[in-house]
Amino acid sequence: MSVPRACEMDPPAAMATNVPSSLVNWLLSFGNEDSLLIHLSTDQVYEGVKSFYKEEDETKPVNMYGKSKVAAEKLIVERCSNYAILRSSIIYGPQTISPVAKSLPIQWIDGVLSQGQQVEFFNDEFRCPVYVKDMVDVILSLTKTWLSNGEKVQVLLNVGGPDRVSRLQMAESVAVVRGYDPRIIKSVSASSVNRGVASPPDISMDITKLTQILGIKPISFRDGVRSTLDAEAST
Repeated sequence: MSVPRACEMDPPAAMATNVPSSLVNWLLSFGNEDSLLIHLSTDQVYEGVKSFYKEEDETKPVNMYGKSKVAAEKLIVERCSNYAILRSSIIYGPQTISPVAKSLPIQWIDGVLSQGQQVEFFNDEFRCPVYVKDMVDVILSLTKTWLSNGEKVQVLLNVGGPDRVSRLQMAESVAVVRGYDPRIIKSVSASSVNRGVASPPDISMDITKLTQILGIKPISFRDGVRSTLDAEAST
């Protein structure tokens, strides 16, 4: 359950769904040393009161979604011998071969801006969106390393892009790439909308550890937007 409001409305379901206890028990049945669990966590484990969180910073989620993901991380660390926990920001990129049902971020922004009507975007909530192919590269790198050397893997990584951006800046990047009139983008505070769930203001992440350990340098947000929209145009 990755929609924070849905998690807030049904905490037991959020915990039951997002804490992978059944999966962990199944993996352990094969022997604790024989499996590597790569777990996608979230930047929403952080409180959001500063910029560029590091992996060693305290986890202090402000909503049930973040709390369920912290609980998942705790279970995996306690029970698995080999794991990689990836605290992911917003993942964006082209539509998949088997289309996902949920709205994709760049495609949604492009869709509303293409109508030429004024649209509001938050100017005071910050993330480090990561291009989907960079996330795939991280997962493949971890998998190949573990398969090739068989050494124990116990790693926690922030996985985001290099740019700290607000929803407003995300929309502005799409407008630049598409050539839309920037005047249709209206800057508003997140406090102007009641979403029924608390949202951390700034959960941008420091990805120094990611680049040092895996040698992966995620592409800039603007380049990722361009690649996303180019891919959509060619399908």
